[in-house]
Amino acid sequence: MKKLTIVVPALNEEAVLPTTIQRLIRIEQKLIKKYPLDPQSNILIVDDGSSDQTWNIIKQAHQTQPVCGLKFSRNFGHQNALVAGMKTASQTADLVVTIDADLQDDPEKIAEMLKQFFQGAEIVLGVRNNRDIDQWFKRTSANYFYKLLNLIGVKLIPNHADFRLMSKRAVLAFLAYQERNLFIRGLIPLLGFKTAKVYYRRTPRLAGQSKYPLAKMLAFAWDGITSFSIAPVKIILFFGGLASFLGIVMFLYSLITKLLGLTIHGWSSLMISIWVLGGLQMLSLGILGEYLGKITLEVKHRPRYLIEAYLK
Repeated sequence: MKKLTIVVPALNEEAVLPTTIQRLIRIEQKLIKKYPLDPQSNILIVDDGSSDQTWNIIKQAHQTQPVCGLKFSRNFGHQNALVAGMKTASQTADLVVTIDADLQDDPEKIAEMLKQFFQGAEIVLGVRNNRDIDQWFKRTSANYFYKLLNLIGVKLIPNHADFRLMSKRAVLAFLAYQERNLFIRGLIPLLGFKTAKVYYRRTPRLAGQSKYPLAKMLAFAWDGITSFSIAPVKIILFFGGLASFLGIVMFLYSLITKLLGLTIHGWSSLMISIWVLGGLQMLSLGILGEYLGKITLEVKHRPRYLIEAYLK
């Protein structure tokens, strides 16, 4: 008998959480009848510093239903909420499923994930097979993002977010990664355990607002790039070498024109050179600063999150 815990990160999800809890409980009860699952299988909801009634809803559900809850002292971010949920669940569960509270990812597919697990897979990834509900910009930028990361050596599964099933062994292996700059969907393929995929159709939110607006999505994408690759630093090196080569060419050109008496005093070319090189220098410093900032956060070893309350 395997105990299953469904981990649900939640931030200001009072509009959808009651429906989400009831739906996940019904699904889990059906799964207990179909698969050799422990009847004590449950749901663990991580309140990521919500300012609405999310925690009160969790407490009410905990009184009468197989629902546990973690409450952060403040907002620590979606990725840290997932880590906290997986770490807590792994203490008692044999299987952990992570899914967002809005249930845009199809929870009915958990049954297929369990089937793959009992056939030998230790990690089962939920992969979207549609982007019809996304706007053109989001759909296009996401495709280019996956291509870019694969180009610089980060092996992501396209259209996979944070809907997945993991065995306890896989969860413990993942938790051994201690970096603070988390990009979970990039770390999972590094584990190396037997992995399967389950495809599903994503649906619109029932209520509430997305917790990943454009600015947050771009920041998340940048974190993914800088957490897994030094390609931006290599690009700086390339442009630095190119600028140095052009500088030598221009030096030789200036010397030759001086010797030939063909020098022309040009203000425009001088200003363009200053602005272009100045811009490259500032961009380079910014990228290097990003990496230095991440190193600073890592060496401080601050806790990823602080738990204010735990409902077992």
